[in-house]
Amino acid sequence: MSRTDHICLMAKYNEWMNARLYEAAMRLPDEELAADRKAFFGSILGTLNHLVVGDTIWLQRFATHSASYPALEPVRNLPAPASLDQLIHTDIRTLSRHRSALDQVITEWARSIAEHDLDQVLRYANTRGVVAERNFFGLVMHFFNHQTHHRGQATTLLSQANVDVGVTDLLVLIPNEAGA
Repeated sequence: MSRTDHICLMAKYNEWMNARLYEAAMRLPDEELAADRKAFFGSILGTLNHLVVGDTIWLQRFATHSASYPALEPVRNLPAPASLDQLIHTDIRTLSRHRSALDQVITEWARSIAEHDLDQVLRYANTRGVVAERNFFGLVMHFFNHQTHHRGQATTLLSQANVDVGVTDLLVLIPNEAGA
């Protein structure tokens, strides 16, 4: 599997898992979603908002890549998040619609990445203004790993609230090549 194929697989996994996660989260009343569960971002809603914030920050950085990525145009126009724990939306239904739109952008962007784009260095500043120059492919892998990490936290919080998200493994989406 090429690196660009792997990125497309990760985008598909991201979209699939987010749909499952939000479907599960919407089984809870708003008060349960907003309840402080002593997690790093407080609540289930706080954790889901952090995922949107993190994705927005990274996609806005990726939009500065020399490839320009027209697929990232909708993200360029979003306000930059003010903090990593910012509540972009305070209700699950609005957050779900935002998440779905963001996932469509991610999928389209992933399909537009050329193999040679991945070898470039991306220069960006973190949320504290510290400038870094890092390999673009490494950053894209971090982007998807960050999503998986925090979705794992969200599924744990949902499980503690007696909501089962079901199967969450990437393995489900990796094609079986037996007999190929």
